[in-house]
Amino acid sequence: MTFPLPAPFADAALLLLRVVVALVFLASGWSHVREPEKRGESIGLSPPATLALGIAEVAGAAMLILGLWPQPAALLLIGVMLGAIYKKIFVWETGFWGDEGGGWYYDLLYLAANLAIFATGGGAWVLAG
Repeated sequence: MTFPLPAPFADAALLLLRVVVALVFLASGWSHVREPEKRGESIGLSPPATLALGIAEVAGAAMLILGLWPQPAALLLIGVMLGAIYKKIFVWETGFWGDEGGGWYYDLLYLAANLAIFATGGGAWVLAG
């Protein structure tokens, strides 16, 4: 059974989803941009690759918050999450839950959130789609 809601409720929920997802990627990306050597060492990437990752995260987050091309932004962040999941499963051999919260469940959740943004176009409250 579904409960029909007026469109503004769905659009508000999608805006909230975009903002929450963006804040997580903004914080992560900013730490990569600010300290690429330190962050790169902790995730096993070179400083230039870490900087590129950070720029991608910050750009995707900004696009989601502003509602500028949310589908390409979501695709970009899906790519980031696929890379993180790949690294955790095949390189670090981390389980779903991992040790001390280091599993890939978190990455899968943000991949799914970005997939929802991609599939819906981010809702009606966007500047450019």
